[in-house]
Amino acid sequence: MALARVVTFDGVSKDRMDGMDREMREGQPPEGFPSSELVVLHDPEAEKSLVIVFFDSEDDYRKGDEILSAMPAGDTPGQRTSVTKYNVATRMSS
Repeated sequence: MALARVVTFDGVSKDRMDGMDREMREGQPPEGFPSSELVVLHDPEAEKSLVIVFFDSEDDYRKGDEILSAMPAGDTPGQRTSVTKYNVATRMSS
């Protein structure tokens, strides 16, 4: 079963989000990070962001969560306000 790690951030400016986008597109995932899909949503007016990382298994989620939780605060888009684990009930793309 797929799992999602959903993280909310406050204090995320448009400039910071643009910089994070460039860094993520040009960089590599952290060493040992399992294969995953990433979706980042941003509300520039409220300076809030929602980051969703999809993992294929519980083991991948655990590894990914450990790596992401250990990242320095300066590597995140803003102030992390919550981290929640969800089962992915339905996933579609067209």
